[in-house]
Amino acid sequence: MSGYNTITPEIIDQIKGVVAPNRVYTGEDINEDFSHDEMSIYGKRMPDAVVSPISTEEVAAVMKIAYDNNIVVTPRGAGTGLVGACVPIYGGIVMDMTKMNKIEGYDLDNFVVQVQPGVLLNDLAEDCVKQGLMYPPDPGEKFATLGGNVSTNAGGMRAVKYGATRDYVRAMTVVLPTGEVVKFGSTVSKTSSGYSLLNLMIGAEGTLGIITDLTLKVIPAPKEVISLVIPFETLDDCIATVPKFKFNHLDPQALEFMEKAIVQASERYIGRSVYPQVIDGVEAGAYLLVTFDGNSKEELDDVIEQASDIVFDNGAIDVLVADTPTKIKDAWAARSSFLEAIKAETNWKDGLELLDECDVVVPLNQIAPYVKYVYEVGEELGLRIESFGHAGDGNLHIYTIGDDKISVEEFEKKADEFFSKIYPKATEVGGLVSGEHAIGAGKLKYLAESVGQKQMDLMVGIKRVFDPKMILNPGKVCYKL
Repeated sequence: MSGYNTITPEIIDQIKGVVAPNRVYTGEDINEDFSHDEMSIYGKRMPDAVVSPISTEEVAAVMKIAYDNNIVVTPRGAGTGLVGACVPIYGGIVMDMTKMNKIEGYDLDNFVVQVQPGVLLNDLAEDCVKQGLMYPPDPGEKFATLGGNVSTNAGGMRAVKYGATRDYVRAMTVVLPTGEVVKFGSTVSKTSSGYSLLNLMIGAEGTLGIITDLTLKVIPAPKEVISLVIPFETLDDCIATVPKFKFNHLDPQALEFMEKAIVQASERYIGRSVYPQVIDGVEAGAYLLVTFDGNSKEELDDVIEQASDIVFDNGAIDVLVADTPTKIKDAWAARSSFLEAIKAETNWKDGLELLDECDVVVPLNQIAPYVKYVYEVGEELGLRIESFGHAGDGNLHIYTIGDDKISVEEFEKKADEFFSKIYPKATEVGGLVSGEHAIGAGKLKYLAESVGQKQMDLMVGIKRVFDPKMILNPGKVCYKL
């Protein structure tokens, strides 16, 4: 096992000496959930121990024991990832951060909130509303932890206007693999003070250190929000409309595209129809879901009028206005259920879902031709493909699904063949391997092929500086053991 040591009863006793014994789990007391994330195709491995700390000091003490004894440690939040980043592929200790879940307080003079990494995105979002604030990052999985969001630089629906998680992290406390505690960043909004170690931690997937405290930027909540459901006859017309919003000085909070098939799957899953299928005898083939926010209803009325003119000039069949909380909730409930809808209709074999995904990001003008190429490759390989994405920033979610006649091994082979064609195509058109789901163990091969050996070597060099023994979440992001 690459020179790592196994956990002995003596080491468990040491850990129980720094963390309450009822928060240290071994053997049959370990929940099976700790062996995998939400994408089971990337494998399962039970850890030898799970430790649930409640403070930075406990994390540091456990990490020091692991470092001294050359024991692997895998940090984990809610386990909602999709690339195997929190799977303990070499056993060892899973550091379960979910009990560090306090919202510690707001600094309203500086518009920041201090939180522990186990706070759920949904809980912070709801708490911000009570303060008249908004935490803009809005990934689709609302019950992920903020530590996990930061570790993957999660994006989400509102990235087109407000940016990704990286843009809202002001400071953090980190426990290094050696057990040392460091603080990166500050509440200030700008810096030119040496290398940005703060930004290096964001998106590092728990390979460089364990985040134990976060200071996050918040903003005043918009006073009014409205959503538009805009059906088009074709995906080409749908996507071609996207740049026109920015060009005409409209600044949507969210701008999503979806094809008819995934909308229908979602509506089957939630049990109700939200998106019109046929309008005035014309069948909708694709949709835009657009949200605008502003300071007054009058301001948004003007925006709706301008947006309607733009989309009708570019082939929209209709514009449906969701202008009440219930209508907005229904429109976004269908969008937010896409992954669950796909999973509900996915076949299983040998305890694994025949499902794999990618979240490439491509230039806006390449979305339609790239999606067309993806479906052509899927048809060629006999794979069912579902896609949707963030039209405003070019981040596409593409799922490949095996039928019930295929084995796990056959599906994995076909999925690899599929990705081995569509990832290079994304690179060819100016895109990147991941927009928000990160790399983990599942996408490491495709990242290496995309960026080249020199960049991978640079990343491994950074990893070795932070983690000389390579014990923290090994085999993820930039190297295999």
